[in-house]
Amino acid sequence: MENFANLVDGFAAVLSPGNLLIALLGVTLGTAVGVLPGLGPAMTVALLLPVTYAMEPTQAFIMFAGIFYGGMYGGSTTSILLNTPGQSSSVVTVLEGFKMAKKGRGGPALATAAIGSFVAGLIGTLLLVVLTPLTVSFAIGLGAPDYLAIMLLAFIATASVMGGSRIRGFIALLVGLVVGIVGIDQVTGQQRLTFGMANLADGIDIVIVAVGIFAVGEALWTAGRLKTVKDEVIPVGKPWMGREDWRRSWGPWLRGTAYGFPFGAMPAGGAEVPTFLSYITERKLSKKPEEFGHGAIEGVAGPEAANNSSAAGTLVPMLAIGLPTNATAAVMLAAFQTYGIQPGPLLFEKESALVWTLIASLFIGNVLLLVLNLPLIPLWVKLLRIPKPYLFAGILFFAAMGAYAVNAQPFDLFLLLILGLVGLGMRRFGFPVLPLIVGVILGPVAERQARMSLQLSGGDLSGLIGGPVSWALYAVLAVVLVWPLARWLRTRSPRDRELQDA
Repeated sequence: MENFANLVDGFAAVLSPGNLLIALLGVTLGTAVGVLPGLGPAMTVALLLPVTYAMEPTQAFIMFAGIFYGGMYGGSTTSILLNTPGQSSSVVTVLEGFKMAKKGRGGPALATAAIGSFVAGLIGTLLLVVLTPLTVSFAIGLGAPDYLAIMLLAFIATASVMGGSRIRGFIALLVGLVVGIVGIDQVTGQQRLTFGMANLADGIDIVIVAVGIFAVGEALWTAGRLKTVKDEVIPVGKPWMGREDWRRSWGPWLRGTAYGFPFGAMPAGGAEVPTFLSYITERKLSKKPEEFGHGAIEGVAGPEAANNSSAAGTLVPMLAIGLPTNATAAVMLAAFQTYGIQPGPLLFEKESALVWTLIASLFIGNVLLLVLNLPLIPLWVKLLRIPKPYLFAGILFFAAMGAYAVNAQPFDLFLLLILGLVGLGMRRFGFPVLPLIVGVILGPVAERQARMSLQLSGGDLSGLIGGPVSWALYAVLAVVLVWPLARWLRTRSPRDRELQDA
């Protein structure tokens, strides 16, 4: 009951006129930016991160709650009307949503996506209220070796799972770890990788990294791919659902929510797997399986619910442990750090009012998202007709302004350009972005936990292994690392073995 009493206090803080206006602004900005082609929620949050600098932390995170959910929903509009997913988790929505739009049913497709997002967000946020304090209670008993094992698991999991190549994943992680150690070592006072430049002594701000990799890199990549492609926006029609659409959607909404939340809370779980599982399940359970591939509304309702439920799930490990499980959560974690707040077990004690206000604002933002998006679907469609040169010029302009606002130094614009080119190269050659961001954010934290473990053991390496939790996590790590090799050895043909033995 204490959790719900704290939640009521959070609602009391959010439901003031000023904070409600900020929540509405966050939902509007998140949806407006997220609905533009090629801009997923991570890029949306990164691009709008500097907008909150002049705000108090509470107001900033109320706005971020709206941006978070608004950006998640915005990607479904481009998926359905342009056949262009704003993020990898919206790929499944394209399969049926675009077919529905081509058949003149873009309105019901957008409506089931909006209502499914609302249902999944509501249930997911309720689960967040219940599970996050329980996770905190568990995390309070962990020591430095256990946290080190958690960080290592996050590194290996994100590098192994994200992208199509483990090698590329580990390279991206290594780049992130290198960027994360730039600056003055807090223990020895030695400069690391600063090359004698005073501007790098304080390290590279995570905001510049996030905006450069996501906003600039994604804008350059998307602009390069779309410069010879002319998008055709399909008319929406009436943005509502008939009785038959409702009957066929409520089950997929609930099943998609059940798939999405646990995957969102897992390291490197992401929303891709639950959206595909939801799509496959709905295809198996549908009474009209012949419609799949030709515009089945279940193929939009289930994956969209899974996508947004996964978004709520990502906040459990981020708030309770300080562990981001996807790119959007990583940028949100960066937002906490800009205010000098470190998510983790002590967050609910030191910043209790802020945390519960953030969670309450997720409920408010979810309601505003539904109320705002259904009537304004025609307006979002008009945004899709913005000429691409103006669109990407605007993105780069606001990205540069946001990066400059961090320290008001022209040198940061140079870093932004370099990181933007790095982000462009990563997209061009198929390197996943999340391991890099996780390396930048968690690298210094893992280093600090490792040093603390060694100090407690007097420099003995056995100090890196703590109690049962760390042993279990290292066992999982061993399986993650050894399993691909074992599978490769098992699937080799007898001829391959003979040639190698010879």
